[in-house]
Amino acid sequence: MLLAGCKDAPLSALHGASQQADHIATVWYAMAWGSALIVAFMVVLACVAVWSRSNGENRRRNIVLMAGGGVAFPVVVISAMLAYTYGAAPVPQPAGYIVEVTGNQWFWQVRYPLAPGGPKQSINEIHVPSGTSVSVKLTSHDVIHSFWVPRLSGKIDAIPGRVNSMTLVASEPGEYLGTCAEYCGVGHAHMQLKVIAHEPHEVEAVLSRLDAEEGQTR
Repeated sequence: MLLAGCKDAPLSALHGASQQADHIATVWYAMAWGSALIVAFMVVLACVAVWSRSNGENRRRNIVLMAGGGVAFPVVVISAMLAYTYGAAPVPQPAGYIVEVTGNQWFWQVRYPLAPGGPKQSINEIHVPSGTSVSVKLTSHDVIHSFWVPRLSGKIDAIPGRVNSMTLVASEPGEYLGTCAEYCGVGHAHMQLKVIAHEPHEVEAVLSRLDAEEGQTR
């Protein structure tokens, strides 16, 4: 069972390829190990409560255990985790590249409003320059979808009639698999996408080969 988790997976949130994804993975590890320590501590307290004999002399100690272990300890741990989660998060960078993504049943429609020669489109593929902060404008054509590229960022919902925004940065060129993380109908399992990060000087040529917005059909 331990060896089953050793191989890198394309949808693994624990093998980040950006500062944001690395931060999410670090927080996950901190919460996982912190939770294990809390559970162990609470088991010890439960054992002390079970094994100790009930008498008048133990009443004060029991109150201290309840107040310390049941109130003060969780408050301190949760507060520390919240402070770390928000305080250690990478500072968002101004976006130098914009894509507009629309969720459909069951595909992702991607629009490049600032592409050379006019807006271009692609389906289920997002072409971006590596090392550049990318602004993703997200909405939905029909039902709620959830946009998730785990090696680059966290999740964000695509909601009909609303535009949500997020930024992502692919540290290195490569392909990063994403998926819809919200059940959206019978074709949900096939609603995957790729973020393809290119060398910055290659992006303009890549976009020029895509279909023009007016000619895009499905």
